[in-house]
Amino acid sequence: MAVTTTYLGVPLYRPKVAFFDFTSCEGCQLQVVNNEANLLDFLSLVEVVNFREAMTEKSNDYEIAFVEGSVTREDEVRRLQEIRKNAKILVAFGSCACFGGVNQLKNRFNDLDWVKKEVYGDCPVDTKEAMPLEKYVKVDLHIYGCPVKKEEVEKIVLNVALGKAVNLPKYPVCMECKANGNICLFDIGEPCLGPITRAGCNSWCTNNRFGCWGCRGPAEDANVAQWQKIMRQHNFSRERMLDRLECFGGFDHLIER
Repeated sequence: MAVTTTYLGVPLYRPKVAFFDFTSCEGCQLQVVNNEANLLDFLSLVEVVNFREAMTEKSNDYEIAFVEGSVTREDEVRRLQEIRKNAKILVAFGSCACFGGVNQLKNRFNDLDWVKKEVYGDCPVDTKEAMPLEKYVKVDLHIYGCPVKKEEVEKIVLNVALGKAVNLPKYPVCMECKANGNICLFDIGEPCLGPITRAGCNSWCTNNRFGCWGCRGPAEDANVAQWQKIMRQHNFSRERMLDRLECFGGFDHLIER
């Protein structure tokens, strides 16, 4: 006899979901299956019908598509557009899908043919500039991070199942970092994008004294000019600033070149 999952006594609707990967390391998908302790609880919220990394069965009958990776080939554009047609909700899953991710660093080279020659030598591949999903299709939700936080994924899926609004933090990582009682990394000589990066990761990196690289993109009203002033006050060069700002692509539209 089937058991109906409930939340506060209200039966939960279990949407059919599918996970897809484009140009990426698939680390965000791995996050979903990586924590066995509450994996079954998560799976009880949804009906997974397509997930290459975790199952062999496949179906195109899904309502929510979680799409990881940036788009770097023409065949990926066509495949993404087909996924968009099938899905009621399309979720950009991780930094590569949201901003282009680390992959978009190759876009900084103006000569893509030179890049392909340097990387692949005499074995040419079909590749072009790395782009986020929104370059080609409408995206309904974003889940930021490199990789995504499993707890955030579960919360968003639960809200979707309950028909609740999905509200992401608007404040910067610094607020979470201070709430966690951390020493400011600037004071120990470490560059950090925490003052201008969107929170929601529970200051994952800075908790371990590793400066934020901005994988979640800019916080609302991010003051990049003030952050640059702070960086200069701590004797960090413009090259170090660009190194941080350009890494995941989220700050691309805020960089003055």
